[in-house]
Amino acid sequence: MWIPTEHEKFGVVIASFRGTVPHGLLLEIGDTVQILEKCDGWYRGFALKNPNIKGIFPSNYIHLKNACVKNKGQFEMVIPTEDSVITEMTCTLRDWGTMWKQLYVRNEGDLFHRLWHIMNEILDLRRQVLVGHLTHDRMKDVKRHITARLDWGNEQLGLDLVPRKEYAMVDPEEISITELYRLMEHRHRKKDTPIPASSHHLFVQMKSLMCSNLGEELEVIFSLFDSKENRPISERFFLRLNRNGLPKCPEKPERHCSLFVDLSSSELRKDIYITVHIIRIGRMGAGEKKNACNVQYRRPFGCAVLSIADLLAGDSKDDLILKVYMCNTESDWYQIHENIIKKLNARYNLTGSNAGLAVSLQLLHGDIEQIRREYTSIFTHGVSITRKLGFSNIIMPGEMRNDLYITVERGEFEKGGKSVARNVEVTMHVVDSCGQILKDFISFGSGELPASEYHSFVLYHNNSPRWAELLKLPIPVDKFRGAHIRFEFRHCSTKEKGEKKLFGFSFVALMQENGRTLPDGTHELIVHKCEENTSLQDSSRYLKLPFSKGILLGNNSQAVKTTKESFWITSFLCSTKLTQNGDMLDLLKWRTHPDKIAGCLSKLKEIDGSEIVKFLQDTLDTLFGILDENSQKYGSKVFDCLVHIINLLQDSKFHHFKPVMDTYIESHFAGALAYRDLIKVLKWHIDRVTEVELQEHIQEVLKAQEYIFKYIVQSRRLFSLATGGQNEEEFRCCIQELLLSIRFFLSQESKGASALSQLQTVFLSSFPAVYSELLKLFDVREVANLVRDTLGSLPTIMHGDESLQAVKLQCIGKTVESQLYTNPDSRYILLPVVLHHLHMHLQEQKDLIMCARILSNIFCLIKKNSSEKSVLEEIDVIVNSLLDILLRTILEITSRPQPSGSAMRLQFQDVTGEFVSCLLSLLRQMTDRHYQQLLDSFNTKDELRDFLLQIFTVFRILIRPEMFPKDWTVMRLVANNVIITTVLYLSDALRKNFLNENFDYKIWDSYFYLAVIFINQLCLQLEMFTPSKKKKVLEKYGDMRVTMGCEIFSMWQNLGEHKLHFIPALIGPFLEVTLIPQPDLRNVMIPIFHDMMDWEQRRSGNFKQVEAKLIDKLDSLMSEGKGDETYRELFNSILLKKIERETWRESGVSLIATVTRLMERLLDYRDCMKMGEVDGKKIGCTVSLLNFYKTELNKEEMYIRYIHKLYDLHLKAQNFTEAAYTLLLYDELLEWSDRPLREFLNYPMQTEWQRKECLHLTIIQNFDRGKCWENGIILCRKIAEQYESYYDYRNLSKMKMMEASLYDKIMDQQRLEPEFFRVGFYGKKFPFFLRNKEFVCRGHDYERLEAFQQRMLNEFPHAIAMQHANQPDETIFQAEAQYLQIYAVTPIPESQEVLQREGIPDNIKSFYKVNHIWRFRYDRPFHKGTKDKENEFKSLWVERTTLILVQSLPGISRWFEVEKREVVEMSPLENAIEVLENKNQQLRTLISQCQTRQMQNINPLTMCLNGVIDAAVNGGVARYQEAFFVKDYVLNHPEDGEKITRLRDLMLEQAQILEFGLAVHEKFVPQDMRPLHKKLVDQFFVMKSSLGIQEFSACVQASPVHFPNGSPRVCRNSAPPSMSPEGARVIPRRSPLSYPAVNRYSSSSLSSQASAEVSNITGQSESSDEVFNMQPSPSTSSLSSTHSASPNVTSSAPSSARASPLLSDKHKHSRENSCLSPRERPCSAIYPTPLEPSQRMLFNHIGDGALPRSDPSLSVPEKAVNTTPSSWSLDSGKEARNTSESAKLISPPVPPRPTQTASPARHIASVSPSVGRSPMKGSVQSFTPSPVEYHSSGLTSNSPVLSGSYSSGISSLSRCSTSETSGFESQSSEQAVTVPNYSVSEEPVRKESKTPPPYSVYERTLKRPVPLPHSLSIPAPSDPPALPPKPQLVRPSNLENSSRRTEQVPRPRPLPRKVSQL
Repeated sequence: MWIPTEHEKFGVVIASFRGTVPHGLLLEIGDTVQILEKCDGWYRGFALKNPNIKGIFPSNYIHLKNACVKNKGQFEMVIPTEDSVITEMTCTLRDWGTMWKQLYVRNEGDLFHRLWHIMNEILDLRRQVLVGHLTHDRMKDVKRHITARLDWGNEQLGLDLVPRKEYAMVDPEEISITELYRLMEHRHRKKDTPIPASSHHLFVQMKSLMCSNLGEELEVIFSLFDSKENRPISERFFLRLNRNGLPKCPEKPERHCSLFVDLSSSELRKDIYITVHIIRIGRMGAGEKKNACNVQYRRPFGCAVLSIADLLAGDSKDDLILKVYMCNTESDWYQIHENIIKKLNARYNLTGSNAGLAVSLQLLHGDIEQIRREYTSIFTHGVSITRKLGFSNIIMPGEMRNDLYITVERGEFEKGGKSVARNVEVTMHVVDSCGQILKDFISFGSGELPASEYHSFVLYHNNSPRWAELLKLPIPVDKFRGAHIRFEFRHCSTKEKGEKKLFGFSFVALMQENGRTLPDGTHELIVHKCEENTSLQDSSRYLKLPFSKGILLGNNSQAVKTTKESFWITSFLCSTKLTQNGDMLDLLKWRTHPDKIAGCLSKLKEIDGSEIVKFLQDTLDTLFGILDENSQKYGSKVFDCLVHIINLLQDSKFHHFKPVMDTYIESHFAGALAYRDLIKVLKWHIDRVTEVELQEHIQEVLKAQEYIFKYIVQSRRLFSLATGGQNEEEFRCCIQELLLSIRFFLSQESKGASALSQLQTVFLSSFPAVYSELLKLFDVREVANLVRDTLGSLPTIMHGDESLQAVKLQCIGKTVESQLYTNPDSRYILLPVVLHHLHMHLQEQKDLIMCARILSNIFCLIKKNSSEKSVLEEIDVIVNSLLDILLRTILEITSRPQPSGSAMRLQFQDVTGEFVSCLLSLLRQMTDRHYQQLLDSFNTKDELRDFLLQIFTVFRILIRPEMFPKDWTVMRLVANNVIITTVLYLSDALRKNFLNENFDYKIWDSYFYLAVIFINQLCLQLEMFTPSKKKKVLEKYGDMRVTMGCEIFSMWQNLGEHKLHFIPALIGPFLEVTLIPQPDLRNVMIPIFHDMMDWEQRRSGNFKQVEAKLIDKLDSLMSEGKGDETYRELFNSILLKKIERETWRESGVSLIATVTRLMERLLDYRDCMKMGEVDGKKIGCTVSLLNFYKTELNKEEMYIRYIHKLYDLHLKAQNFTEAAYTLLLYDELLEWSDRPLREFLNYPMQTEWQRKECLHLTIIQNFDRGKCWENGIILCRKIAEQYESYYDYRNLSKMKMMEASLYDKIMDQQRLEPEFFRVGFYGKKFPFFLRNKEFVCRGHDYERLEAFQQRMLNEFPHAIAMQHANQPDETIFQAEAQYLQIYAVTPIPESQEVLQREGIPDNIKSFYKVNHIWRFRYDRPFHKGTKDKENEFKSLWVERTTLILVQSLPGISRWFEVEKREVVEMSPLENAIEVLENKNQQLRTLISQCQTRQMQNINPLTMCLNGVIDAAVNGGVARYQEAFFVKDYVLNHPEDGEKITRLRDLMLEQAQILEFGLAVHEKFVPQDMRPLHKKLVDQFFVMKSSLGIQEFSACVQASPVHFPNGSPRVCRNSAPPSMSPEGARVIPRRSPLSYPAVNRYSSSSLSSQASAEVSNITGQSESSDEVFNMQPSPSTSSLSSTHSASPNVTSSAPSSARASPLLSDKHKHSRENSCLSPRERPCSAIYPTPLEPSQRMLFNHIGDGALPRSDPSLSVPEKAVNTTPSSWSLDSGKEARNTSESAKLISPPVPPRPTQTASPARHIASVSPSVGRSPMKGSVQSFTPSPVEYHSSGLTSNSPVLSGSYSSGISSLSRCSTSETSGFESQSSEQAVTVPNYSVSEEPVRKESKTPPPYSVYERTLKRPVPLPHSLSIPAPSDPPALPPKPQLVRPSNLENSSRRTEQVPRPRPLPRKVSQL
C-alpha cells in the first residue's frame, strides 16, 4: 500500500534506473527526485528536471537529503536544507555541463578547456565544504573562491549575474528592490572596474651575475633611489654571491629574494630607480697576485640602475639583464648611481658586452595581506621584507619600531707622515652603558642576519674617502639610554702582511642627558688619534671627551684647532617610543615645570604630528590633567590643544589612530568634570561665528565637534556614575542651549560663498556623527526631535551657495544612514524633514546622485510585505510627497543625452538605476489602500490623465533593454512583476474614468503600447531559457506574458465602438504578440483579429485595412524570426471557427486563406534563408514569394523588395543572366518619364527616367557577365533610342559602342550550352513552394546529370532518390517524407528560323538552342504486344512526354514549374523513320563541315561512316527491312503504306549520302587510315546489295548532287539560267538542315540501328520483364554513337522500376543508386545538340522555288527522271511545293516519295495549343533575320539523333524528336487531311503569339507564357521576306485545332504599372 512520505521528500539518484517495470520512472545518475509516496522498498515521485512525468523507482537507488517542505499537500514545494552555496553550485554545474559540451561542438577549444578546469576546481571546493571540517575563516575563504569561479563561468557563458550577500544567493522577494539593485550593481562594478590599489610592492629575485673577470666573492646591495630628491627611499637588500656569481646560500631562498613593501602610488614614477651596488671581497688591487696578501678587503666593483617605470607597462616576471658599470675613479663611487641615472656613464666601463646582472622583478598591487593570499608561493618559499626608510604613509597604532639609521658618509684624514694617502677602513661597534659591545644590532640590509661589527669598503690611497653606506641599528628601547656608537679608523697596508693599523676613533652617544635622542641629521664627529695598540674596551676613558665638533664650537674653541681630522655620519631615528622633541618632553613633564604650562600648550601645535600620535594617550592625559587642576586659567588653551589633536587624526596619515582615541575615551578617559568646560567653550565659539577674526579658528572647532561631543558625553556619564546622576537638568539645559545656539547659527542666511556658509558647511558635514553620542544620554524620540528641529532650521533657499546645498543633502544622507533613523519611532519623526529637503532638490534637479542614494537608503529599511502600521504610514507619506516628483525625475534624466566621458556615463547610469529601483520599491510596497488613496487624491480627470500617461511612459522606459545590463535578468523580472501589478491596479482607473463619453484615445493607446512591449520583452521569453531557469521563473512569477495578454483582451472588450480608433494601428503590435510561441497567449490574443475584422466590416463594408496591415506586418515580423507552423495552423483554425456565423463569412475565409498562404511562404522563405550558401531552394522560395505578392496580393512595394532580394541572391550565386531577368521585372514597372521617385532601398531620390536608365545599364552589365549578349543588345537599342530622342549623343555613342562590343563577343567568345533536368519533389516534408510539384532546372556550366543529382541531394539531405521515371502514385504524394525524381530532358527551341537558316555561324545558333525555352521532352521506350526474339524492333514503341513550363528558361530563376504535360506514343515504324532521318541529318552535317574545313580532323566523319556502313552488332537497316518490308507487316498494316515508302526512301537516301560521304572521306583521309577507308568502301557495296541497289546509275541516272565550291550547299538566291514546265520536274525531296553537329559522335552503323536499339534495351533477353535488367555495357554503339544517348530517358534501373509495379520500394528509393544516372553522353554544355529534320515537321509544302539541279552530262529527260530525293540541297530556305505537275513524271519511274503520309499512330495524352506555319508565296528571296530578333516559325525544335547503343543501359531512343513537331494535335491514322493554306498576313500574329520572351513573370491566369515584354520585343516586319517551304512529309493533323490555333489571339503584354513613388 502506498503511503505518503513524511520525511523522505528529496533525494539524489546514485545509480541509473531504466524504468523497465510497469509505471517505472527513467532516472539517470545525478538526477534529483521529489518523493511523494513509498511502498515496500519503492518510492513514487518525479524527477525535478521533468516534474510532469511521475513514476516508481527503487528506494536503494536514492540517496536521501534533508529538505524542508512548503505548501504541504498537492502543490508542495521541497527545498533541500543545505548550504545555499552548495545548492547554487549544483544547479550551476548542471547548466554548465550542457553548455560545456556545446562549446566543444562549436569548436571553442580554449574556453572549453578553461571551463573544464574551473568545473574541476569547483567540485574540489564543494567536497571541502560538504565534509564540514573547515574552520570558520577557511570556510569563508573557500566560499569566496567558489563564488568567484561561479561568477567567472557565468560571465564567460553569457549567463545571468547572481546577486549575493555574504557568498549566499539572495531571494529578490526577501529584500527591498533598492538593496537588490545595490547588490547587483556592486557585483557588476566589481566585475567591470577593479578598484585601483593604493599600496604596491616590488618583488626582486637575484639570479646571477654574468661577468668574465670574477673569481672573488661579491656583495650585491639593492635599494630604491629617488633621483628627484637625490636620496634613498628604502632600506637595503643585501646579498652575497660566490666566486661564480651565483647566490652563496642557494638552500635559503629568502637570502636571494626580497619584497620591497609599502610603495605608494605617487612613488610609481619614472624618477624612482632600483640601484644595485656590487662590492667585491678580496685583495686591494684586482690584478694583484694571490700570495701578495692574505687579508680580505671590501672593494668597489660595479653598479647597475633600472627605472621602475620600465616595470609599470607589463609587470613582467621575465628575467632582466642589468648592465653593470665598473668605477674607474674610486673617489666617484659614492655617486656612481647618480651619474648613471644622469646618463654620465661614459666615464665608466661596462663589465663586458654579454655581462650583466640577471634579476627577476615583478610589481604586485594591493595591501600586504592580499599579496600573501594571492601570491602564496612567494611567502611559502621564503622572502625577506625590505621596508621603506622611516614610517610608511599610514602609521598603524600598535606598530612597534625603534630603528636608528646611520649613514657612514665621509672622512677627512691626514697623511700621517706617509708619502701617499691612506687606505682607510672604518669599523663600527654599538657599545652599551657598561662598555660592552652589543651583539647583532648592526643590519647591513634585509636578506642578511644582523652582525656585531661593521667594516666599510676601502678606497685606495684616499685621505678624503666618501662611503655613503646606510646601516640600520634595531636597538631595543631599554638599551638605548647610555649606549653609544664607536667608529674605529685603520690604515690597510698593501704589503705582504696586509696589516690594518688603528690610527684614530670617533664616537657618538645615542641619547642626551635630558632624555632626548640623537637628533636627525648629519653630524661631524671628532677623530681622536690613538696608537695602533690602544685598547678601546674601557669606554669610560673616552666618553668624557667631546665627540662632535658642534659641541666643541660652543664649549672649547681651543680644542677645535688641534683636531683637523673629521668624520661625518647622518642619523635618522624611526621610533614609536623615543622622541627627539624637547617641547614634547616638557609638556609631558608639566608638573615639574608649572610655570612653563602656558608655553608648552602653545608649542603643542608646532610639534610634528607623528611625535604627538606616538604619545597620544600620554598627551591627552596631560591636557585633561591640566584642565582638571586649573580650568579657569587654561580651559580655553586646553580646548584648543584638544581640537588640534582631534583634527590631526583627520589626516590620512594618522587616520588609523582614531580607534586609539576611541579606546582612550571608552577606557582611559577620567575627566568627569570636563563636560562643563567643553560645553561652555564650544558654545562660546558657536555664539561668535559672525566675528571675522575668529572664523578660521571656529572652523577648526566645528570640524572637531564629533570628538568634542564624545568627550562631553563620556565626561557626563562618568560624572553621573560618580554622583548618582546629579545635575541632570542642568546638563540638559546646557545641551538645549548649545543646540539653540547651533540652530540660530544654521538659520543665518548668507548670499553666495561667504565665510558663514563655509562654517555651516563644516558643521553639517560632521553633525550626524553626534547623533549616536546623544543617544547614549537621551531617549530616541528626544534625540529625533532635537535633530529634526536642528535640520528644520536650515534655510530652504536653493539659489545660495552650491557647496552648502550639497553638504546639506549629505547631512540628510548621513542622517538616514545613522543609527537614529533605523528606529521606527525616530524614523517617523525624521521622515517629513528628510522628504522635504529631497523634494526641493529633486524639483530643482540638483545633486541627483546624492538624492538617489538617500532614497535608496530610505527604501532599504522598509522590508517587503511589512504590514506594520508605521511602515504603511511611512509609505503614505512617501507616496504623497515623492511619487510624482520621482516619475518626473526619471523622465527627465532618461530624456537627457548621455554624457560622453566613460566615468560620467557610469555615474549617469547609476543615478537612473537607483531612481528606478526606488520607484519600483515604492510601488511594490503600495497596497490596495495606497493605490485607492492615490487615485482619489486627483481633483480632476486631467490630473489623473497626466499621471497615468506619465507612469505608462516611465514603465515603457523601464522595459527598455538598455535600462539594466543584459545579464541582470533577476532585476528585470522583479521590475516586470512590479509593473504588471501596478498596471492591473491602474487599468481599473482607466476603465472607470476614460470610457464612453470620457474616452481618451491617447491614454488608451499608451496603455496598449505599454502592454505590447511588455509582452515582447526578451527577458520574458521563457522558451529561450534553460529548463531549470524556466522552472524557477514560473514558480516565482508565473508567465507574466499570459497575464498581460488576458488584461489586453479584457481591456479591448471594454472598448466597444471605440475599437475603431485602434484599427488598423494596433494590428501590427497585436500580431507581434500573437507570434510569441506561447499557446495560452495565442489563444487569448488571436480572437481580437476577428473582432477587428467585424468592426471594420461594420464601418466600411470590408476589411481591406485589416488585410493590408496584417500582410505588411507579417512579412517584417516573420523575417525577424517570429512565428512558426503551429501559429499558422492556430491562426487559421481559431479565426475560421470565429467567423462561422458571420454574414461576411466568405470574404473572411478568403482573407484568412490569403494570410495563411502568405505565412506558409514566409516560413519557407525564412527556413531557406537560414542556410549558409545560396542554393536553388533559396532562389525558388524567393521566386514563389515574389510571385505571390504580385499575383495574389498585388503588393507592389513588397514585390519590388523581393525582386531585389532575389537579385542579390542571384549575384551571390553568380547567376548573372537570372539576375538580369530579375531586375528586368522592376524595370518593366517603370516608364521613361520625369516623375520624381522617392529614395527607396539603395536607390537615391531621382526621376523615373534616371532610375530606369540606371536599371538598364545594370541589366546590360549582368547580361554581359552571363554571356546572354543578344538580350543585352536589345536593351542597348532601347536606351540608345532614348539618348537619341534627347540628343544625348555622347551617351548614344557610348551605347552604340557597347552594342558593337556585344556583337563582337557573340562572334568571338565561346558559350557553353547548359543541360536541363526535370526534378520532381514529392512528399509532405518539402517546403510549400516545392511540395508535389515538378520543375525543369537549367544546369550550371559543365554540370552533368550525376553532378546535378548530387547537388540536389546535398540541398535536401533527407530526401530519397526515386529510381524510375514513372509518375508517382498518391501514396508518395501524401507520404511524410521527401522523394526526389530527377532525369535529364531535351529543350525544344522556339526560334526555328535562325536554326534552320544556312550560313549562320554556330556562335549565333547556340544562343537560340538553349534560350527562351518553354518546352522540354523526354522519351521512354517500351514493348507492346508479343516481342520477337529475332527482331525486337517490331514491337519497340516510344512514349514521348513534352513538358511545358510556366515561364521560359532562362528567366528569373534557374528552374520553373511544369505547367502542362503532353504524352504521345510513337509506333515502331515511326520510330525507325525518325532514327533514319536523324542519322541522315547527322551525316549531312558532318560531310558539310568536312567540306568547308570546319573540322580540325576527320575522325568524327570516319566514326560516323564506319558506324552506319559496318553494322557490327545487330545487322543495321536489314533489321528494319525484316520488320517492316515483309509481306505480313504490309498486309496487317495497310494504313502504314506511306510510312513504309518513306522508310524505303530514307534508306535509299542514306545510301546516296554515304556514297558522297565516302568520296569526301577519300579526299581528306590521312594515309594511315587508308586501309580503314578501303574496308568502308567494300562494306558499302555489300550494304547496297542488301538494299537491292545494284548501281546508282541504274536507278538514278543523273543525281543532282552539285556542291558549288566543293560544298553541299546552294546559294539561297541562286537559280538555273533557264527553266520551263516541260523541262523541269518538281521533285519532292528532303532537304537536310545545315546545322553544326560538333565532334561528339562515335562510330555507328545504320544497318545496326534497329538491332542496337533492341539489344541495348532488352539485353537480348528472352523475357520482356528483363528488358531493362541489363548492366551497363562498355561496347560502342552499333546503331549510333555512344555519345548520342538521350538525356531524357536516363534510367539505368530495371524496366519494372519505370514501367512495372513489381520493383520493391527498396530498389525504387535507394539513395545509394544514382538518381536515374545517365551514361557518358555528349550532351554537355560544351557540345551543342544538333537539330534533326524530324523535329521540323510542320507541313511538307511543295514550293515553287524548288528547282532541279543540272548536270551537263545528262540529257533533259534524264535530268528530270530522278525521283529519288535529293540529299544535297543544304539550303534550308528553299522548299519544293507539291503540285499537280507531279502527274507528268517521265519514265522510267522510281517509286516516288508520297506528298502526304498518314499520321503516325499515336496515343495522345494531352495537347497544348500551338500555331502552325503558313506557306509563303513568291520567289526565293534572301532573308537573314537579326541574330537577336525572335522569330517563331511555328516549328518546334529537334533533338539529337534518335539512335544510340545504350552502353550504360539507357534506352536507345536517344534524343528522339518530338511527336508534335508540327505544333498541331495529331490525328488518327485513318484520316488524311489536306493542308490548309494560310494567308501571309497571319504571319505577324503567329510571330507575336509564339515569340518566346527572354523574361517575363508567369501569370497564373494565362495558360501560355506571357509574350515578350515591351522592353525586349521587336516589332514584326510588315512585309517579311518569304522563305519557300521545304519539301517535307506532312503528318496530317487535326484541322479544327489547326485553324483554332491560327485564330489564337496573341497574348497581350501587360501594360507597365505605375510605381507608386518607388
